[in-house]
Amino acid sequence: MSDTVVLDIDKMRSAAADASSLLKAMGHSERLLLLCQLSQKEMCVSDLEQLLAIGQPNLSQQLGVLRRQKLVRTRKEGKHVFYSIADDNALTILQSLYQLFCHNKGE
Repeated sequence: MSDTVVLDIDKMRSAAADASSLLKAMGHSERLLLLCQLSQKEMCVSDLEQLLAIGQPNLSQQLGVLRRQKLVRTRKEGKHVFYSIADDNALTILQSLYQLFCHNKGE
């Protein structure tokens, strides 16, 4: 085997670790719901809480995970904190999931 093959495998391992981390963060149903809503538009915490009926402690915990994973960004306006998608790869996955699982469901 040549060094090029080993280098490619190392790159693939690193990419697989990155993908696994992203999928793990998105793999929780409430985090996925949050990301789905945020993929449509920027939203403040109170709107997310009301729309998704997720209690404040759990909502804060799940948003914290998404912030630590750098999947969402925050913007503060007065007393309100607004969230939006920060990761283009996550957005691409969310769009694919929408097409696979949500588009035209129930018709």
